[in-house]
Amino acid sequence: MKRIGDVLSTISIPIGAASDRPAAEPCYACPVCKDAGWVRLDVPVGHPHFGRLWPCECTLHRRELRLEEDKRRISNLDAFTHHTFDDFEPAAGTDAAFALTTAYAREPDGWLFLHGGCGAGKTHLAVAVAQEVQKSNGNVIFAVVPDLLDHLRATFDPSHGVAYDERFAMIRGAFLLVLDDLGTENTTPWAREKLYQLINHRYNERLPTIVTSNHDLRDLDERIVSRLLDRGLTRDVLIDAEDYRRRGRPDYVHSRGRPNRRGR
Repeated sequence: MKRIGDVLSTISIPIGAASDRPAAEPCYACPVCKDAGWVRLDVPVGHPHFGRLWPCECTLHRRELRLEEDKRRISNLDAFTHHTFDDFEPAAGTDAAFALTTAYAREPDGWLFLHGGCGAGKTHLAVAVAQEVQKSNGNVIFAVVPDLLDHLRATFDPSHGVAYDERFAMIRGAFLLVLDDLGTENTTPWAREKLYQLINHRYNERLPTIVTSNHDLRDLDERIVSRLLDRGLTRDVLIDAEDYRRRGRPDYVHSRGRPNRRGR
């Protein structure tokens, strides 16, 4: 029987063979930042940007995709596939509004303020404009005002305002913004101020905007009303039409764009 030492002395064990093999290169989704999401610029010491972190192109791309998804979710124009000009059913009191909105869809410039009774066709015509403009410029947002404010509240955090700031800037800077049902929003101080900031920015920049409402102007924020009544920017369009949901009902009578119940 051999001693264990004699047996081990006959075995050749390569030293460092495993470490001599080169390590496998990690696979990164983004070779620029190696999936860190941030990069440092190649600038000399003393440059104002030396040592600062900047978002990588992959981070900017993800941010752009997220904002596009936000835009689609806020607008939800897919739910209005039948709100086109071809689908619009003309009625007494809608001719002027139809002509103005079709012309505006071809050349969106300035503001349109569509107002009148419920069911007069304001939303249909506003969505039809948005659908047409979107074919040539995808930067279009349609939003019911209370829903829009809910979207903004969902990301509002005073300590971490990046997501909110991005969303607000996206809405504020859209090529065409359609604000539907102005006056139905929850009139908290926060809501009033954010809505005013949004409208005031677009007013100052003269960005194409459509506003619809069935509320008396006296019920709206006077700062917003002041901008809606600027004849140098806004075309005021009263749609004096009967509620399309009640057309043909013999138990209703039309009066100045607001159907009134009779017979009871």
